[in-house]
Amino acid sequence: MGTTEDGPVGRDHPGRRGEATLQAIAERAGVHVSTASRVLRQTEPTRGWSASAQRVIAAALELGYRPNRLASSLRTRRSDTIGVVMPRLADTVIATICQAIESAARSAGYQVLLTTPPDDMGAQLEAVDFLLSRQVDGLIVSSLHLSARTPRLAELPVPIIATNRHPGDWMPAVVGDDVEGGRIAAEHLLALGHRRIGVVAGPRHASTAVERVAGFRLAHEQRGIPVDDALVVHSDFEVEGGVVGAHALLSSVDPPTAIFAVNDTAAIGVMGAARQRGLRVPDDLSIVGYNDISIVAQLPTPLTTVHSPTGRMGAVAVERLLAARASGTPDGAVLPVSLVVRSSTGPVRS
Repeated sequence: MGTTEDGPVGRDHPGRRGEATLQAIAERAGVHVSTASRVLRQTEPTRGWSASAQRVIAAALELGYRPNRLASSLRTRRSDTIGVVMPRLADTVIATICQAIESAARSAGYQVLLTTPPDDMGAQLEAVDFLLSRQVDGLIVSSLHLSARTPRLAELPVPIIATNRHPGDWMPAVVGDDVEGGRIAAEHLLALGHRRIGVVAGPRHASTAVERVAGFRLAHEQRGIPVDDALVVHSDFEVEGGVVGAHALLSSVDPPTAIFAVNDTAAIGVMGAARQRGLRVPDDLSIVGYNDISIVAQLPTPLTTVHSPTGRMGAVAVERLLAARASGTPDGAVLPVSLVVRSSTGPVRS
């Protein structure tokens, strides 16, 4: 038995079901082998399949055709696969980014191989090695621990790009403008008359958290208003982190009249802590979140938050990664954010 680039070639009659070769498909569809190969390698065009392409697809389905991707990748040195390393997949923001990556990759004719290791560098480097062993054409990563240069990731044989994290100049990234987001969140509260504003600041090593807090400080600096460092507390990104952070802030002798949480999940925890203390939102405490995940508009008190283009991040990361196939180095991007004012913020009480 011989082979083609896409699988074994049988010697029996090409019309027989189960002999899923390009030659058999082409003969059944009445087209040249090269035409059948081209149709089976692409996604559906915007204008739909041509009549001949429809015959090819029908013949492939009838014969149970499955392409031999390994043989093809050995020939072309491309697997048409993007490797993705995404810890914390249960997080709504991360899940949204992953869905966008999958959609954009499929539209470009690529498959996605997703790994979801624990959020520590050792496990993530193992995931990268696994993906490289599968001959992926490029990598998209997101990690809380990408703030320091990691030589293993800086010297890869394939292009790599981060999303939702800004590692620094050593790795390109597609991110929202987190400094501006923190600034407009603080500016909104300052414009409402708040001067003692607490911050549930997220993990110290997460670039998103660091940059959002930097933007918060920038808004105060622009107005000549000092920031009380005692009102900036670090936590994790989960609901419980918001609860713990809010209780720490609200237990102070001179508690804040507003709290900025650097992500929506923590902001929901802040709301819970306020309720436990008998505080009304926004009458007694104004709260601003970050990301604009879908649930926050449906809360009993809809959350004022900064909208971050999470879906767009995933799509742009794919676009930039694939555009770098020739140069080897993707271009990063900083995407605009915006404030969404809802019912959780109001003027400071006199």
